[in-house]
Amino acid sequence: MLVERGRLELRVPVDAWIASVEAVPFLQFIPVDNRIAFRAVGLEGFTHRDPADRMILATALGLGATLVTADTRLHAFGAVKTVWA
Repeated sequence: MLVERGRLELRVPVDAWIASVEAVPFLQFIPVDNRIAFRAVGLEGFTHRDPADRMILATALGLGATLVTADTRLHAFGAVKTVWA
């Protein structure tokens, strides 16, 4: 959706980009499960209503992972470590 809206520019088609990212050995795609969905709904203090951002944040919190994002709202939340301002 970001590519379609012009908010993200990739040098290759999206499906090729995803395939290349999936091949990175230290990177893992995490499916959204019930716990992540439940955590996303109940993020106290996170007022941003975008469901995708809430799922991303809930996933990072559940895994204790660092979130790589340029989104200032996710950086400002503070409950999860973020990089890439």
